[in-house]
Amino acid sequence: MEKRDNNKTSTVTCKRCGKCCLSAYAPASQEDIEGWRREEKKEILLVMEHSEAAWAGDIVVSSENGKILFNCPFLRYEGEYCSCTIYEDRPTTCKAFKPGSSELCSQFKVPN
Repeated sequence: MEKRDNNKTSTVTCKRCGKCCLSAYAPASQEDIEGWRREEKKEILLVMEHSEAAWAGDIVVSSENGKILFNCPFLRYEGEYCSCTIYEDRPTTCKAFKPGSSELCSQFKVPN
């Protein structure tokens, strides 16, 4: 995964710290949900249906109690590292995220 910095290309590798998954809840798009239905990913659909996540302006909240949702329900801790239990089937938003590309990442550096 690459990041442009002052016309140089540097490689930023995910450290599996989980900060991006703890900092933001990336709800699935309609296309993601339709894909999971076609592929019969019932366990993913079940979790998503019971997450009760709803957009409230620019944040995601629980439709049940209004609390802000931060971490992804598919994030798991493995000792010092975090992992995604649906990595191969993760939402499009997650697939597009590049390590170091935003303040959500512990490797983010403010451009000069």
